[in-house]
Order: sequence, then structure tokens, then C-alpha cells
Amino acid sequence: MMADVSFSVPLQVSFANGLTRTFESLHDTSDFLEREWPLRHGDRYKRACEKCRAALLRQASVTVAREAFIAACVEAGLAVQVLPAAWRRSASPSPPRIGT
Repeated sequence: MMADVSFSVPLQVSFANGLTRTFESLHDTSDFLEREWPLRHGDRYKRACEKCRAALLRQASVTVAREAFIAACVEAGLAVQVLPAAWRRSASPSPPRIGT
């Protein structure tokens, strides 16, 4: 099994139905891309899958994988928020938005 790697700055993705989901690690993003992704096509989706897998195998950087995941979200029309460094599950600040 591949070791998980946490993001230094988590991401929150907003869905069309109003729900949000927080992504804190490579396993979170990789699992979501492979099992729950709303659109199973697109260049950015494919790149995000490849980069997340490669980063889990230590063949790509976590930063590159995280950025590829953000790009895939934007491609799919999902709003992404970068959570502040001080974010924790119990806190609820208003993070800056990326994409629409």
C-alpha cells in the first residue's frame, strides 16, 4: 500500500447541489477522482489522476498533484476554495475561492 501524503493547505470543493467536501491528502483526491468524480473525461481530469498516482508513488511532487486536482475541478465546473493555513475541522473561516 502507498503511504498517504497530507497537503500543507487543504482544499474545499463545492458541488452544484450545495454540498462541500474537504480534501486534505493525496489519498482523498485520488480516491475521489477514481471513484466519485462527476465527469470521467477531460484532459485535466486525466492529468490529475496521473499526477496523484505518481505523487503517491513519490514519482511526482505533492504540489504538482494538488494543482492538477484543482485544474480538474475547474475543468468540471466545481468551485475550489483553498483553506487558510490555520484551518482545522472545528474552524469555519471564509476561504478564498478558485474557479467558479
